[in-house]
Amino acid sequence: MPVDLAVLGLGHLGLPVAQAATAARISTLGHHPDPRVVRELNAGRSPVDGSLSAAEVRRMLSHGFRATTDPSALARVRTCVICAPTPAGPGDAPDLAEVREAARTLAPHLRPRTTVILESTVYPGCTEEYLRPLLEEGSGLRAGRDFHLAHSPSRHDPGNRHHHFGNTPKVIGGLTPACTEAAAAFYGRLTDKVVRARGPREAEASKLLETHYRHVNIALANEMAILCHELDVDLWDVIRCAETKPFGFQAFRPGPGVGGHTPPLDPGTPDEPGNRSHPGRGLGHPLRMVELARKVNSRMPRYVTQRAAALLNEHGKSARGAHVLLLGVTYKPDLADQEGSPAPEIAGRMTDLGARISYHDPHVHHWRAGGRSVPRADALYEAAAQADLTVLLQHHRTYDLQGLAAKAQLLLDTRGASPTGAAHRL
Repeated sequence: MPVDLAVLGLGHLGLPVAQAATAARISTLGHHPDPRVVRELNAGRSPVDGSLSAAEVRRMLSHGFRATTDPSALARVRTCVICAPTPAGPGDAPDLAEVREAARTLAPHLRPRTTVILESTVYPGCTEEYLRPLLEEGSGLRAGRDFHLAHSPSRHDPGNRHHHFGNTPKVIGGLTPACTEAAAAFYGRLTDKVVRARGPREAEASKLLETHYRHVNIALANEMAILCHELDVDLWDVIRCAETKPFGFQAFRPGPGVGGHTPPLDPGTPDEPGNRSHPGRGLGHPLRMVELARKVNSRMPRYVTQRAAALLNEHGKSARGAHVLLLGVTYKPDLADQEGSPAPEIAGRMTDLGARISYHDPHVHHWRAGGRSVPRADALYEAAAQADLTVLLQHHRTYDLQGLAAKAQLLLDTRGASPTGAAHRL
């Protein structure tokens, strides 16, 4: 039986696409290489990262969604969206292994007039130079003539209550104008607004700009946090005042580190340390500001550890032997996803100083840092009262910071979420 949509990759990128499609009553098939993921979804259970609740998964199933590991099921689909993850690989370059495997899985079953869309975060040029040859060689078809090929960067923001798939504009860049229109026709069924880029490179580069914008501005906020602490200035009041300006300013807030599934990509010279461009593709113009922002943001776990040790010292305690409670070990509030969270590094650094670490997180029931299991505090307020220092790393909605501040011996708030004067803030 023909299926309107196949989503390849049922992780943090693919599941939101499948969810939006099933909600729009589009017959949707999900393909994933891991049988465990497929079994859990088909049984109506929530994915490990908590990106969808069990109720949301069951609602998708009731609308006809099903997951499979069988590549032959891809033979009769009208649109294929590749949502393979591209984490940092060897040499800090984007790992395209799962994109390659998805393409090789799809190619032998690709049929004429199918629309293939890549949503994975990749370097500008990847859709044309990397994905296209894989699909053409494996299928014997030609992109732009026999099948449509386009790129549409993911803009999913997990946990965002205001912006979801349907009301977030979708950028689309096709290999040809016909490819763009084919992809636009598909996404027009899911979103309120479709934005047509000149081509796949422009669509890919738009994701690059969006990601860099976030990292550079967070780096500025992190620099201001360190400066304001040294000047005895309340950074959070500074931000409150600055964001009243109705033009030319957007508020970003500091934190213990920058997590998430989309680290900054630098399409510079491949031989440079820290460069994340595709191996062998050197543009000769490394993004210096992005590299500096990466360095600023990557030092925040060390800075938080230093602040924690200094706080203990100011109150007559040493980090060695101190009991430190970490609150919130995920990378975003109210989610179980830990991708890129600074919590493991902070736990490791505090342990190196001789501290005894425990944690609490309502969404994470078992946690390891540095290969070691970290004890979980079940009674939050009792644990905060017993700990020499409590460090808020992620502000989940369930945390009553006024109450925690009253119970904790010392509270370091790295998110600026506590009431003024209730805690020591970053």
